[in-house]
Amino acid sequence: MNYSSSYSTRSSNAPSRVVREAQPKRISKPKSLDRKKARSGWIFVLPFIIGLLLIYLPVIFDSLKYSFNEIKIGRTGGFDLNFVGLSNYEKALSDEVFKATLTGGIRQLILDIPMIVIFSLFIAVLLNQKMIGRTAFRAIFFIPVILATGLISDIDLGNTLLNYMGDNSSINTGDTANVTSEIVSAADITWLFQSMAVGTEIVSVVLGFVNSIFNIINRSGVQMLIFLAGLQSISPAIYESCSIDGASEWEAFWKITIPMLGPMILVNTIYTIIDSFTSSSNTVMSYIASVYTQPGGGNVVSTAMSWIYFLMVAGLTAVVAAVISASIFYQNRD
Repeated sequence: MNYSSSYSTRSSNAPSRVVREAQPKRISKPKSLDRKKARSGWIFVLPFIIGLLLIYLPVIFDSLKYSFNEIKIGRTGGFDLNFVGLSNYEKALSDEVFKATLTGGIRQLILDIPMIVIFSLFIAVLLNQKMIGRTAFRAIFFIPVILATGLISDIDLGNTLLNYMGDNSSINTGDTANVTSEIVSAADITWLFQSMAVGTEIVSVVLGFVNSIFNIINRSGVQMLIFLAGLQSISPAIYESCSIDGASEWEAFWKITIPMLGPMILVNTIYTIIDSFTSSSNTVMSYIASVYTQPGGGNVVSTAMSWIYFLMVAGLTAVVAAVISASIFYQNRD
């Protein structure tokens, strides 16, 4: 009986053993192209991540710590930190000049964002057309970006002629006054709109748009290239289908081009906000830098001012990103 039971056990296990031995070995699948691209992306941003963790984050932490403390220089050259809570922030918010400069800077930022984005989109659409010398025109519109960076920017800061052109003061010649920084005056805009039923607010807005055209062109180079890359990524077959269906170019622009450029509009808007925030010509940043050199705790008060300005710009960026993201169309590439 034992023999038969052992025989039956072996015979019952034999098919399963054969099945297990017959199964082919699993071969590891090669990594997909998306994972390879993701790894390449992480390798590309790795230097920035290392710099952020080792350099920028400690500086940001120290800046936040100093904004809640008072610095006292010791006799031996060191310094001591005395925690004062929100005292530095109260001093910053009680500064009338800072509040006026901050309000004006945020207002100017709100006006600059749509002007720069719309202008860069307009130029990108023009430069995407087939014409002679298109590459040269693209380079011409990108030259201000090169001139506004690095050593050339430092040279321009000491250029007397540029400072003279950017001065808001009037230069008296005889009995007349000439404001060199203005292309048109408020009187010209008022005369233009005197037959229209518009208020004085629209006059000041249009005046600011016209007189800021030089600054807008200088700050639209990167946005123009991003829009240009987005326009070239749109398949021409989509426009051909629209034309076959009888759609005009104007309808194709609003129903095809603008929706397809939604992600680029978001990127350019965020980039414009950050670029305006870190610009050397930013009035708020210039005033904060001047407060830093003031005696009596100006260094910690300026740090508090910097964090207030940062929080306001971060809030504005979050609101703009949320509004634009709600209406963005993402093309399905699967």
